[in-house]
Amino acid sequence: MGKEHALVISNHRSDIDWLVGWVLAQRSGCLGSTLAVMKKSSKFLPVIGWSMWFSEYLFLERSWAKDESTLKSGLQQLRDFPLPFWLALFVEGTRFTQAKLLAAQEYAASAGLPVPRNVLIPRTKGFVSAVNHMRSFVPAIYDVTVAIPKSSPAPTMLRLFRGKSSVVHVHIKRHLMKDLPEENEAVAQWCRDIFVAKDALFDKHIAEDTFSDQELQDTGRPIKSLVVVLSWACVVVTGALKFLQWSSLLSSWKGVAFSAIGLGVVTLLMHILIQFSQAERSTPSKVAPAKSRNREELEARDNKQD
Repeated sequence: MGKEHALVISNHRSDIDWLVGWVLAQRSGCLGSTLAVMKKSSKFLPVIGWSMWFSEYLFLERSWAKDESTLKSGLQQLRDFPLPFWLALFVEGTRFTQAKLLAAQEYAASAGLPVPRNVLIPRTKGFVSAVNHMRSFVPAIYDVTVAIPKSSPAPTMLRLFRGKSSVVHVHIKRHLMKDLPEENEAVAQWCRDIFVAKDALFDKHIAEDTFSDQELQDTGRPIKSLVVVLSWACVVVTGALKFLQWSSLLSSWKGVAFSAIGLGVVTLLMHILIQFSQAERSTPSKVAPAKSRNREELEARDNKQD
């Protein structure tokens, strides 16, 4: 991990799954070359969304007619990426909630698919496109499963800003890209099978509060990251002090009041944006109506003939 290109597919369990991925990448030494496929509105989130934008994440609009060309051009640019990169793809298409799980279960029952219990049904078009364009230069797929133990509250952005910790369990399985089938429908089925297995893995975690009987691997915290954080902290603090000294904002009551009001407005805006970005407020991408099995088989045969 961290020494090869990888396509990372994960379930989308919480509001901060992207941060879990950042921690994994940071501890593997490839945080600077970690990318993700995100919904377009994410890039407008102050600071965090801007950093994703500047890092050249791939932003989609949840419309395949528009997103197909965006995804294709973005994936082609990765061919000459100078460092080992991770590209994260949340193939469920949205964050997990109980309401979305019920909708997925109804759809699966009507379409003759395995009914999920702990994950949503993967949307495979983006995954198939990623495999087709990355197969020649990406050696592995990392199948990541994120779960929250019973003893820990669900991690959210607001908890982080309030200084409250959460525990997240992560299970990672490496698949060789060369072992994937060649046909698009077979690749899509491979992805669906992965999520069926992921669902069963969740059942084990719910029953035992752990993914497996294997010993947990401590990835450690690299010293390099600590040095980077301390360096930037010194730069920011020094710059802030110099600015306050130059502007004389803290030398009068008016300046202090102006600074406090400005800080309060920024904090309030961040709070509002984070509230609206929580999983319970997100809307799932549209699901096509379920078709009969006979009609699906006829369409698959016609597509194959085409």
